[in-house]
Amino acid sequence: MPPLYLLIKPASSLCDMRCRYCFYCDVAQNRQESSYGVMELSTLETIIQKALLTADGECTFAYQGGEPTVAGLDFFRRSIELEKKHNTKGLKIHHLIQTNGFSMTEDWARFLGENRFLVGVSLDGTRDTHDAFRRDPQDKPTFSTVMRATRLLRKHQVDFNILTVVHSQTARHIHKIYDFYKREGFSYLQFIPCLQPFGKEQEQAPYTLTPKAYGRFLKELFSLWEQDVLAGREVHIRQFENYIEMLLGWPPESCGMSGICSVQHVVEASGEVYPCDFYVTDPYRLGDLRTDSFADLEKKRRELRFIEMSRQPHEKCTGCQFFPICRGGCKRYREPFTDGYQLNCFCEAYEDFFQDALPRLYRLAKLFSSM
Repeated sequence: MPPLYLLIKPASSLCDMRCRYCFYCDVAQNRQESSYGVMELSTLETIIQKALLTADGECTFAYQGGEPTVAGLDFFRRSIELEKKHNTKGLKIHHLIQTNGFSMTEDWARFLGENRFLVGVSLDGTRDTHDAFRRDPQDKPTFSTVMRATRLLRKHQVDFNILTVVHSQTARHIHKIYDFYKREGFSYLQFIPCLQPFGKEQEQAPYTLTPKAYGRFLKELFSLWEQDVLAGREVHIRQFENYIEMLLGWPPESCGMSGICSVQHVVEASGEVYPCDFYVTDPYRLGDLRTDSFADLEKKRRELRFIEMSRQPHEKCTGCQFFPICRGGCKRYREPFTDGYQLNCFCEAYEDFFQDALPRLYRLAKLFSSM
């Protein structure tokens, strides 16, 4: 088997915050068992042992939630010990963690720095846009706490990026948010469009991102980023850099931009495995690493035809001039699949964006290729 990437949920859907739009809270409520609690150490050891025996060359352990830090720092210390114990093939091991930063401490930051974790910090822009929907269990704001977490990570020389959910408020104030990120020195940025809950794709909530708003957001953000790139300022936005890579003939690094689902192993706290973070629901269960091998998981993946389901684009896509770079987008944004293959819910936004930005993306691609 080639290098292996595991996305592990050590605390299942447990979280120390109560974000209004949380997609994983919705996912958990759409299965029989909403939370599996904190992963048993015996389960963790089995997962690490099987992964390191199966992978070739490299193995990545990425931790997400819910909120993975709810599992506790000792859980992660033990994970490092188990990796050393079972890495009999001498694989190169990478560590990633996506956190809301709410429980970040000196000890956590020191551990992440010493063990070279790449950290994603969830931050929705400025105080007003972040606190609009990212609240604690007592419905108090969390912006100041998360900003303190970024300072702790810097203090302990931890590499981190910022993950921002594009919702009704962040989309409206992206210029202010972008300027704020630059002042803070946040130069590695990801922007993810807000998901509607399963079965409620057409409903409106206070956080709902409309296609029109997302189109305006993409155009404004791209103009801000393009200006910095041309001026030689180092700001990295994952989505735009992936577009340029695609124009240069490389595959997109981000799974959701390829138009076809990739092979993923999302491991719940129970040890059960699913094909995608957006589909950790009972019908998509691939197996259980406590009892099954990775070969067993791949057999079930083929039986479910999970990847094959994402291959067929909507009939409108096949004749669209932007399809070679848009590719229909992530399957989750094309739900529901009940009446055949749906358009991406943000199709209008991407058409608007590419009409404006594609010639400029080509120019940037040409510039990058000559560097």
